Amino acid sequence: MKGDKMLKGKTAVVTGGSRGIGRAVTLGAAKNGANVAIVYSGDDAAAADVKNLAIEMGVKAEAYKCNVSDFEQARETCNRITTEFKAVDILVNNAGIARDKLLMMMSETDFDDVIDVNLKGAFNFIKHLSRAIIKSSAGRIINISSVSGLMGNAGQANYAAAKSGLIGLTKTVAKEFAGKKITCNAIAPGFIETDMTAGLPQSVRDHAGTAIPLKRMGTPDEVANAAIFLASDLASYITGEVLKVDGGLYI
Repeated sequence: MKGDKMLKGKTAVVTGGSRGIGRAVTLGAAKNGANVAIVYSGDDAAAADVKNLAIEMGVKAEAYKCNVSDFEQARETCNRITTEFKAVDILVNNAGIARDKLLMMMSETDFDDVIDVNLKGAFNFIKHLSRAIIKSSAGRIINISSVSGLMGNAGQANYAAAKSGLIGLTKTVAKEFAGKKITCNAIAPGFIETDMTAGLPQSVRDHAGTAIPLKRMGTPDEVANAAIFLASDLASYITGEVLKVDGGLYI
């Protein structure tokens, strides 16, 4: 985004921050002057790369390996972040996985794993960072949902349920935390060019291209731009909202 550094001096925590949309959000926040805590699950090299790129932008950056679905592990990670950064102003819950199958073929593990990471993981980080965010003069919580959570999607009973649950969580947190001057909003991306969508069959990708009014898939940076806006002072009177970044897929 062009212009002044809208997040200068703030600290942002981004889960799933080493790849795809999370990587773009992390680097977008750093570009706009925010110190960044990168929470990731597996790829040490990718996390180190994002961390180094952020540091090159002149901000503080650290990477934290964490299974966001583990309540105690999330608590320990959040404690480390608040100790090392002293303050947390922005939380972006982006960590997510997909285990796509038709419901009749979906195992209990397929369902539980997606709910645990995509939905419970967001709860864990909001829970454990809430006190730190309340101390901020302009706390922001942003949950990365999906248009699947708004309209459902065949083969994604687990994913759609988790992303729909994130929207309910967002609206509830917005109401509970409003008195503390904290806003909580969700972003619902459509088809975005990431590793997750790269694994889709070509027939699905082709159909997506024709179904999207803007006739193309989105980019991680386009989702990150929405997150930076919601994290900034420009969005100080917006809370409990779901911002679709989908090229018009769900109108």
